Amino acid sequence: MRRAVLASPASQPLLPRLAGIVGPRHVVTDPDIMAPHLREWRNLYAGKAQALVRPGSTAEVAAILRLAQETGTPVVPQGGNTGGVGGQVPDLSGRAILLSLARLDKVRDIQPLSNLMTVEAGVVLQAVQAAAESVDRFFPMSLPSEGSCMIGGNLATNAGGTGVIAYGNTRDLVLGLEAVLPDGRIWNGLSGLRKDNAGYEMKHLFIGSEGTLGVITAATLKLFPRPRSRVTGFIGLASPEAALRLLARAQAGSGGTVTTFELIPRIGIEMVLQNGAQARDPLAGRHAWYVLLEVSSQQEDGLQDAVEAMLAGAFDAGEAEDAVLASSLDQRLNLWKLREDLPFAQATEGASIKHDISVPIASVPGFMAEALAMLESRFPGCRPCPFGHLGDGNLHFNVTQPKGADPKAFLALYEEMNMGVFDIVARYGGSIAAEHGVGQHKRKLLPRYKDPVALDLMRMLKHAIDPKGIMNPGKVL
Repeated sequence: MRRAVLASPASQPLLPRLAGIVGPRHVVTDPDIMAPHLREWRNLYAGKAQALVRPGSTAEVAAILRLAQETGTPVVPQGGNTGGVGGQVPDLSGRAILLSLARLDKVRDIQPLSNLMTVEAGVVLQAVQAAAESVDRFFPMSLPSEGSCMIGGNLATNAGGTGVIAYGNTRDLVLGLEAVLPDGRIWNGLSGLRKDNAGYEMKHLFIGSEGTLGVITAATLKLFPRPRSRVTGFIGLASPEAALRLLARAQAGSGGTVTTFELIPRIGIEMVLQNGAQARDPLAGRHAWYVLLEVSSQQEDGLQDAVEAMLAGAFDAGEAEDAVLASSLDQRLNLWKLREDLPFAQATEGASIKHDISVPIASVPGFMAEALAMLESRFPGCRPCPFGHLGDGNLHFNVTQPKGADPKAFLALYEEMNMGVFDIVARYGGSIAAEHGVGQHKRKLLPRYKDPVALDLMRMLKHAIDPKGIMNPGKVL
């Protein structure tokens, strides 16, 4: 007689077991459907995966991670695939499953009197903003990708944006989280409390961890009263030093809260104007630097007069050379277009080497002068285009190739230029990863610039929470 040999669960094929969790149509292996998810939008990183798996609930995420833990299968969480450092893309081994959070798209709860809302990880940022507005509230995070990025990815990368000066990073906008651990346990930390000192603050482990410690499935977010008035201006000035003085003046006496303060060089304005964008130069003369300023207030009247008075003082003090304030929605959108189209306009100028860095706000002018001098000396002909969030010290210190240069030859300078810029960042006490995260792009650089004790603590946490290393391997650490 023959004895029947039954296969153990661990030896059974993975994909049918995944289909048993989420349903066959949500385990995608079609190469054409998977392709956009396996490559990040800048085409710097591409990978392979066994399947794209699309759970529809936290319970399904938990079951998937239990199975991945059992089988030793790597899991790469992905939201809207808008990240800029390759953290959302698997490696080339083809062993991983790509875990899409797109079906976790419910707004679970809104409490306007408590100024909070609970949303699932797959809710698009723009939908979060709209849900807040529907109850006369305001969710302040704003990113160029807000029409496609998802709140889970924003949380996993601790996204920044243009509103950080007033409201903080994503981390500052979160009251609680729900997350699934690598072993499939669900941590329910969806607290709406503003004060809770009962032990370690667990949510901060997952915010900014880039999916390396678990999967964020939902969050309780802070809401704010909706501003009743807003003034948007565009100011020409001579230097980053003048911009810094203008920032201090605007924060002290503009009649409201400075919610945007973006620094842009003249070369950036020219790139936008020359590369097909339907934007107009708002000022008659040319200026070395510009500031996109926005001030918001809970008062319906008086803000325009207060901003005009503040700018008059800036003119008298030599901080501003010219300025215009938007008098209509179309004018406001035109001013914003000069900032929002800049990354795309720069791409049309050829290859660029980009640095998402931060330094203390008061150190921005000194850092800028030293870094620009270094580039001029060591990389003659390159076209620096540093721009970004002066109000929080975060600059996109981008460098475009010389006109007519070979893009490949310029990109071959990537490592040398990175070291030159990042070494100066380090001397100013800054960070080489300000708002985009580490991902694959800066993982090997961390040992050079991160405090060694901090790195040891990060490794200890990773091993304690994810001992099998299945969560987004090859990212951050």
